[in-house]
Amino acid sequence: LGMWLEVDGERVQNGSTKTMIFGAAYLVHYISQFMQLDPGDVITTGTPPGVGLGFKPPRFLKGGETVALGIEGLGTQKQLFKPYAG
Repeated sequence: LGMWLEVDGERVQNGSTKTMIFGAAYLVHYISQFMQLDPGDVITTGTPPGVGLGFKPPRFLKGGETVALGIEGLGTQKQLFKPYAG
């Protein structure tokens, strides 16, 4: 399945489940040995190739940017990063 991530409409990560170190079936099997998984649970697995540290110069998320991510056939989600109030 294709996986992607966009920052303010610019695609910055693009990959697929083929690039994952462990397959989805293995992850479900492994995790279910330690906890009960229920319908709707989300297993976070990391990101596809193209992380911000690898950009020249490095690119990091800033407050006010919108991140959209998706997995082919499963759907998409968006988050707005709020400015750090530190």
